[in-house]
Amino acid sequence: MMFRTITGSVFAVVLALCVGACSKDSATSASTVSSLSVTGAVPSVGATSQFSATATLSSGSTQDVTSAATWSSSNPDAATVSASGLVTAAGSGTAVISATYSNVVGTDSITVP
Repeated sequence: MMFRTITGSVFAVVLALCVGACSKDSATSASTVSSLSVTGAVPSVGATSQFSATATLSSGSTQDVTSAATWSSSNPDAATVSASGLVTAAGSGTAVISATYSNVVGTDSITVP
């Protein structure tokens, strides 16, 4: 009988710990993203430059979301962008580099010389 009581108590403690650990929210799920900033240096034709995406949360804090964002370029003839935010200048022209995170879009307009 003592073994059943201990086993039941251990199960209850483990269950409580699992529920507590699994219910903790990340910073972005606890706060909503209010804006997204995209920054980076314009590369020369044939060169690359790492762009970054920074989310500003409703709490006022910021978080680097570069690797979690979805990236795109409005003009692949001027610049392309990889899934990680690496911009490659393809030719002269203007392109808008966009990052989307948590349904919020941030942009940076670049002109490749």
